[in-house]
Amino acid sequence: MDKLNRYRQLIRQVLEPYTQMKPANGEIEAYKCFDTESDRYQIFHAGWDGSQRVFGALIHIDLIGEKIWIQYDGTEVGIANELVELGVPNQDIVLAYHSPFMRQYDGFAVS
Repeated sequence: MDKLNRYRQLIRQVLEPYTQMKPANGEIEAYKCFDTESDRYQIFHAGWDGSQRVFGALIHIDLIGEKIWIQYDGTEVGIANELVELGVPNQDIVLAYHSPFMRQYDGFAVS
């Protein structure tokens, strides 16, 4: 299996359990949006907490070039850590939510 196909599989494997996690408050559902054509993967929440509308990304990942770009990570464990545990090298993961300047200090790829 080539590198990108392996990364696609690992991203789906890591994200899928987050679709089963229902927030404690309100009538909020977790949704997955896996655009395999453009290599964009997202888990988001949508629903209502009383009279308050809830909508937003929990996780957003893009495959750009041959690297995994974590655009947003609202988890406690950290999606990057889960991917590393599955064998993805740190240099193939970009924490895009860090500024380009700060990426040199986070232990992952700069870009």
